[in-house]
Amino acid sequence: MTSTSAAQPSRIVIIGASLAGASAAIALREQGYAGELTLLGDEIDLPYERPPLSKAVLLGDANEPDWVKDEAYYADQNIILVRGTVASRIDRDRRVVVTSGAEYGYDKLLLATGSTPRRLNVPGGDLDGLHTLRSYPDSLALRSRLTAGAAVVIVCAGWIGCEVAAAARKRGASVVMIDPLTQPLVRVVGEQVGAAFAGLHRDHGVDLRLGTGVNGFLGDGRVSGVRLSDGSSVPADTVVVGIGVIPNVALAEAAGLDLADGGIAVDATLRTSDPDIYAAGDIAAHDHPKYAERVRVEHWAAAKDQGTHVAGNLLGAEQPYELRPFFFSDQYDLGCEYRGLADAGRDRLVIRGDLNALDFTAFWLRDGGVTAAMNVNQWDDGDALQELVDSGRPVEIDQLISGSLS
Repeated sequence: MTSTSAAQPSRIVIIGASLAGASAAIALREQGYAGELTLLGDEIDLPYERPPLSKAVLLGDANEPDWVKDEAYYADQNIILVRGTVASRIDRDRRVVVTSGAEYGYDKLLLATGSTPRRLNVPGGDLDGLHTLRSYPDSLALRSRLTAGAAVVIVCAGWIGCEVAAAARKRGASVVMIDPLTQPLVRVVGEQVGAAFAGLHRDHGVDLRLGTGVNGFLGDGRVSGVRLSDGSSVPADTVVVGIGVIPNVALAEAAGLDLADGGIAVDATLRTSDPDIYAAGDIAAHDHPKYAERVRVEHWAAAKDQGTHVAGNLLGAEQPYELRPFFFSDQYDLGCEYRGLADAGRDRLVIRGDLNALDFTAFWLRDGGVTAAMNVNQWDDGDALQELVDSGRPVEIDQLISGSLS
């Protein structure tokens, strides 16, 4: 715990009332910070965690996301939560955040502005019936379209696309999933593991169109089909575009902060080029102490853990953020966890278990150590996998395949 002192900032402003921003606010109070604390968010809902949006909420197993805290918490902790407001400018000279209706002075500022879904710039891209999935309202709107007999087309077989496909099939919709690459998730897990995910989706009735792009959307006012790069078309009454996100860095760029790798350049402590401004979550292009290059992670764990960690640094701790990336996914009856950061096209793949039965752990190796590990429907070795990834220690192939991992 960081103790309070006269040297601590009297006013902290957090732009972005998402998981990263809310986690930072909570951690600040838990570490004893008693100064003025303002959390600005552009959404009208309380801060929430996003994984349920493509899982439980989309499936209909839950009607709300996981709220970070209930509304009373923010009032009880004297956190000024301002919802439905957009920060339009950061005046670094005056140390003020400007919104349409007010100004908020700060001594330390945290940017946790998140990302915006990418859209396809093709003919018909403005038709009704095209959906992205980022927010709670997005999830509810899409869920209402995933009904028995609905014709759903998903553009991009990434993590979001695969999870939406699983939800749509469970709710009785027909699904075509389109991706210009050779396998689902291939950039992250490579050809061999990607093929296993392709088999999973085909086994559940998804029509996979791989190695195929989208040239446009058909329809008159509302989407009725998707035109593919091979000249064919597929019918659709709902299209989900899951081609990734764009980090929201315009505010930082306008304020003159250094950018890098599509995000805001931050040092090991998550501090930007302005010593009084930090960044966390999707937007943070992090000079990670454990990697030879900047790392920018668009996953739940990074938002939560970076937000919690940066609180201490806002109070003067100057501690590097050293956690490795982590994420999880649920698709049909498959669950998986991924730890680390592999180059799937370069690192050596080693499989423990049965890849075809989707009961396996995949290891990616470089220079004799494990750069990343993904357990699929195997849940007993999480701590051992984390140690292998964290340590990078040399490991024998035979041990990974069939020996003890601890």
